[in-house]
Amino acid sequence: MADRPSRGDIADVVIESLATGGRGVARIDGFVVFVDRALPGDQVRVRVRTSRRKYGEADVVELLAPGPDRVEPTCPHVGACGGCRWQALSYPAQLREKAQLVRDAITRIAHLPEVPIDEIVGAEDNLEYRNKVELTFTQEEQGPVLGFHRAGRWDEVLEVNRCYLIGDAPNAAKDAVQRWAQSTGLSGYDQRLHEGELRNLIIRHSARTGDLLLALVTTDIELPKLGNLIDELQESVPGFVGLLQTKNSGLSETTQGHPTEIITGQDWYREEILGLTLHVPHNGFLQTNTAMCEKLYGIAIEESRLTGTETVWDLYSGIGSIGLALARDAGRVVGIEIVEDAVEQATQNALRNNIENAEFVAGDVAKAIEPLIEAGAPMPDLVVIDPPRAGLTPKAVRRVLELKPKTIVYVSCNPTTLAGNAVLFTDGGYSLEVVRPVDMFPHTPHVECVARFVRTPAADALVVD
Repeated sequence: MADRPSRGDIADVVIESLATGGRGVARIDGFVVFVDRALPGDQVRVRVRTSRRKYGEADVVELLAPGPDRVEPTCPHVGACGGCRWQALSYPAQLREKAQLVRDAITRIAHLPEVPIDEIVGAEDNLEYRNKVELTFTQEEQGPVLGFHRAGRWDEVLEVNRCYLIGDAPNAAKDAVQRWAQSTGLSGYDQRLHEGELRNLIIRHSARTGDLLLALVTTDIELPKLGNLIDELQESVPGFVGLLQTKNSGLSETTQGHPTEIITGQDWYREEILGLTLHVPHNGFLQTNTAMCEKLYGIAIEESRLTGTETVWDLYSGIGSIGLALARDAGRVVGIEIVEDAVEQATQNALRNNIENAEFVAGDVAKAIEPLIEAGAPMPDLVVIDPPRAGLTPKAVRRVLELKPKTIVYVSCNPTTLAGNAVLFTDGGYSLEVVRPVDMFPHTPHVECVARFVRTPAADALVVD
């Protein structure tokens, strides 16, 4: 075993590759170290931050020579801001790295090296693509300012003049809210001292419909000078449809699950995907990149191979975006979603789009399947799954296997958990036919996939525990 470096040691290394999560991989006298904010081919001087038995972690002290795919980033905050950690990596190189992350997961975790991995689908636009952004307030000399957490810090916020992942209207909304905040005498929330009133600003915007919805996250206070803010938003922000206040008086920095009131306008905005017009609530889940969401869902529809008669179960159905798109080519769609507000919105979205063969029920996927079957719900020919980043629990996988669908189409935002679930599905008698990567989040290490599983004759001989 190579000698371990000690914490604080300085070394010059060459970055060999990128690991899951986006960190550079290098070696100090044969010992593996993961290096934040370093790219393949970079020659860097690093300082060891931690040294464990099998690997270490290090920070870049100096870039000695750039790698062949390093480029000048658009945003001046790259490296300091916690997002866009790959913006200094050329976009073709980003796609190569993401495709390799998918191959590695399927080969090393799922142990399925023979499974075809399609060419990754690159993003149409790698800037101004986000339809949602959460900014954080902090207190500066001029008053409250908006920005993002510094890389690796939960307690420090970096003021950002412009975010290049959102368009002109969201940036204009950010600026208007910041000007209002500085006129109020309120202060940005200090996460260490738990002092201040203004915590976050959530912006949701559709480039297709033009709608823009804002939610201010504060402590439990009454907001002053709201007339001034509303007037400026209406004058300077195209498509402004609503302003909300979410009150979070706890220590947690989560922006979800707190009481929310409408200050003006409405608490939803319109989005258009695959010919559907969707009403998206302020706290509703929708893929953050609308254009690539359409491509991702289009691939899921292709891999579903519907003929018009099938029964489809849509698990983790959200506001109904995938299920409603599938319903046009299916006999019947049943969606299951744990968030009751999302179920109601999915039901309304079906009505808005004149879709009569889709229904949505509230429940935990791992617990709701059995009661649905007992109640006489039709068994599915196809199950479509779009789970959280953590993937399916083993119990949820067992429930899906009990449904015995001919095909499972799995939409994944994390190839590592997709690979772990693939092991369980293949053990349960399914064959992984293809994985199709999609780049939903340029300049980040995240990559989406659509995977198609097909039930094999051997599945009938297996018993699901």
